[in-house]
Amino acid sequence: MNLGSTPSRTHIAAFWLGFLALVLGAMGGCVPAGLDGEGEILIYGKRGLGDAQFQKPRAIALGPNNLLYVIDMTARIQVFDLDGNFLRSWRTPEYKVGKPCGLEFSNDGMLMVADTHYYRVLFYSLDGELDESRTIGGVNGTGPGEFGFVTDVVQDAEGNYYISEYGDYDRIQKFDADGNFIYEWGGHGEEPGEFLRPQDLAIDEQGQLWVADASNHRIQVFDISGDKQKLVRTWGAPGREYGQMNFPYDLFFHDGHVFVCEFGAHRIQKFTLDGEVVGSWGQAGREEGQLQQPWAMCIDQEARIHLLDTYNQRIQRFDVSQVKAPSAK
Repeated sequence: MNLGSTPSRTHIAAFWLGFLALVLGAMGGCVPAGLDGEGEILIYGKRGLGDAQFQKPRAIALGPNNLLYVIDMTARIQVFDLDGNFLRSWRTPEYKVGKPCGLEFSNDGMLMVADTHYYRVLFYSLDGELDESRTIGGVNGTGPGEFGFVTDVVQDAEGNYYISEYGDYDRIQKFDADGNFIYEWGGHGEEPGEFLRPQDLAIDEQGQLWVADASNHRIQVFDISGDKQKLVRTWGAPGREYGQMNFPYDLFFHDGHVFVCEFGAHRIQKFTLDGEVVGSWGQAGREEGQLQQPWAMCIDQEARIHLLDTYNQRIQRFDVSQVKAPSAK
């Protein structure tokens, strides 16, 4: 068995499970484990440059083919099935000056790559074929259609693209379905509607745009239905206490809640859509169920979260029900 690419699912006694985790951890292997005595965690990946190995994985997305796409600091996009089995990989065309940090899927099933340090968004087929005709951006600057460091891209129901960036001019730009600039908003700052590293974007069922405003340690929500965006609400308090946020880097929606991945607090928190905390998962460390600077996550059709445990150079998969209030653990 290739311990770097094929996870084990053997169920053994807790004592031997802990022992096996230490052995396989030293070998870069994979082992399921329970957190707080309940649930199962699947861990796969290790540090390295080979297949199913990572150098600080930075973005993950679930494709319409029900496969996982992961990009790391080597600018490799690796494809896995939902059990962590490596399938294939490719690399973005340029990467010497910096690596991509965002992955999302377009309405027509193309993989959109936030090619951060090349100031653009790339479009790939599910098999890794680059469609250069759809590239948005490529010029560094603060003018319309120019970019700083691109962090993420999403597409709304009408086909419009929203692209976030950080650097000298933290903002979000909107483009039509053909990639033509429409308008922009934001700017470097702490006031409502301004940003300090807008790291992740997501659109909810009402068509509102959610922004993980990472270095402001908050979430901002915008109405994007009209000719200009309107701020709906902003929430979040900086800190590491339960309900506070420390560098929120990613978010997704599930069952009427928003889940937030915190790079600085080594955890996921679950909130109501109004910002009330109702659960958390994870803590700093290198054991199963512990995290080191998690960067991104996604949820599959079986309600399992796939989390990039970035500075531990691995992925952890666990059930969404494990994200619960401390008193319920």
